Amino acid sequence: MTILLCADKKNGMAFHQRRQSMDRVVRADILSMVDGKPIWMTSYSARQFIEPEAVLQVSPDPLSEAGKGAFCFMEFPPIAPYLMRIQELILYRWDRIYPADQWLDLELSTDFRLVSSFDLSGHSHKKITKEVYQR
Repeated sequence: MTILLCADKKNGMAFHQRRQSMDRVVRADILSMVDGKPIWMTSYSARQFIEPEAVLQVSPDPLSEAGKGAFCFMEFPPIAPYLMRIQELILYRWDRIYPADQWLDLELSTDFRLVSSFDLSGHSHKKITKEVYQR
């Protein structure tokens, strides 16, 4: 499974059960990368994917339901309980620190290896770093 997520510079993901931020360039990059394959996510996350080419699989527990090779867009932890099912993690890192009360619960430096990193010029953020990790 490939996990897609967004976090700030300190791995913050959410604050008061809401996403920290969103960016249409990130969504476009995700949709280009999955190339028409379904993306598993919650109904909360699905509301931001208004693009007509988006193929969404909405579930209250997408990490449990998604099969091998699936893409899952996650905006809230926990993710760690599914570590053994994750082959790849794609992290879009905001170029700032937001208030957070939920953080990425994976240890990237020990559970994964960084295979690529490059910057995107976002719509709401001047710089968004896309980091690709593999197990």
